[in-house]
Amino acid sequence: MLMLTAMLFTFLLSLLILKFLKLQWTTRRLPPGPTPLPFIGNLWMLNFQLHHETLIQLAKKYGNILTVWAGETPVIVFSGCKAVRNALISHSQEFSGRPITPFVKEFTQGKGIVVSNGRNWRQQRYFVQMFLRKMAARNKGLEWQMQEEAQQLLEDFTSQRGKPLDPSLLISHAICNVTASLIFGHRFPVEDRAFQQLKKATNFVMAFNGTHWGRLYDAFPWLMRRVRGPHQKVFSHVEYVHSFVKQEIRSHQKNLTEEPQDLIDFYLAKISETKDDPSSTFDESNMIQVVTDIFIGSSDTISTTLHWAVLYMVAYPAIQEKVQKELDTVLGRSWRIFFEDRKKLPYTNAVIHEVQRFANMASVGLARQCIRDTSIQGFLITKGTIVLANVSSVLYDPEHWKTPRQFNPNHFLDEEGTFMNNKAFLPFSAGHRVCLGEQQARTELFIFFTNLLRAFTFQLPDGVTEVKMDSIYGTVVHPHPYKICAIPR
Repeated sequence: MLMLTAMLFTFLLSLLILKFLKLQWTTRRLPPGPTPLPFIGNLWMLNFQLHHETLIQLAKKYGNILTVWAGETPVIVFSGCKAVRNALISHSQEFSGRPITPFVKEFTQGKGIVVSNGRNWRQQRYFVQMFLRKMAARNKGLEWQMQEEAQQLLEDFTSQRGKPLDPSLLISHAICNVTASLIFGHRFPVEDRAFQQLKKATNFVMAFNGTHWGRLYDAFPWLMRRVRGPHQKVFSHVEYVHSFVKQEIRSHQKNLTEEPQDLIDFYLAKISETKDDPSSTFDESNMIQVVTDIFIGSSDTISTTLHWAVLYMVAYPAIQEKVQKELDTVLGRSWRIFFEDRKKLPYTNAVIHEVQRFANMASVGLARQCIRDTSIQGFLITKGTIVLANVSSVLYDPEHWKTPRQFNPNHFLDEEGTFMNNKAFLPFSAGHRVCLGEQQARTELFIFFTNLLRAFTFQLPDGVTEVKMDSIYGTVVHPHPYKICAIPR
């Protein structure tokens, strides 16, 4: 028995040594980085998360192009404005793939837009681009819907009569209704339980991939499928989202209109139009995932950004007052606010941009995959390699921001107070995989933020003296729950 134990120990030790030596040999052709261990790579030192601050610190030691290992998979990380723009813009085509991790594969089956590749990705992306353009061009189109939801949000805040409230709940419902109108063609009342469950499910799915459990599932899928944890719960949420979308599709099929009104209408028409095309990727499974991608991708990100915006206005009352003064002077109290008005509101526009920069809501961004061998700064990155552009390192790059770790709207203003952009402002990523809903998000943030600030002054409840500014890390970076008072102006 002792001999058998010794032989087993020797075998396992030899296996670990061989694995370690193989890893060392493989790292010779990759950019520098921390030494990986067999099986777990660098996950132990990353605390099983690809946290943007950890990656920024590693870049200081190993350079702006470095390698970390997620289990036995190398990930090339780009940090700083120069390296990230080089990867996402100068090599946009080469890094246009999306890695199909075990969790992503289970979740999407390679369908939809966000994590699909090849013909499927190109066709679905082009379709959504055309759809968004058509909706934006319509009389009383998407911007009109945003204004209507903004007005409803103001009424909801007013009904609280200045009492302490959690703004995230009301903001989330309003933003989700904009997306719902775009996709489903109608809004949902706040008491609709199925819609509330949809929001809960999508938030859980969105958050999961940035957690320890998400990293563990991708690194050890064969093990995680056999143990209990939140990774088991996430798939029931995915099933609920898909079931909700299917019900909406069935309702649309029963009530088809001559003129398409929403995403599902347009997609059903596209399926009918391409049914005889063997190269078409338009089918119901893709439609379900496209709808899921858009709902998850737009609702949580925009509502979280507005949640941060309200928090910052409470934390920086002088900035809030200056925004309100500009709104009153330029637009008055009765003017319906349009996205075009941003050109007349340089300070307000700067504050919105600074909220996006400083909140750093997208953290490191989504990983990409190299679709063909390419060389960057002397490093050969082979086809199939996973690459990660650390967006946070760009938004906090000290070479491009005067006070990168402070909330400072002057980052977007010149000496005359005129709004100016900054090439290190990449909250929507860049290149071939840039956020499809960038224009919608910009418009939505502007309309909701300006309406809120014109109608209310936000302040802490009586007895509360401290604003908690640190964040809850995940796929989307959230503020800690808080309450404020919305005082009508």
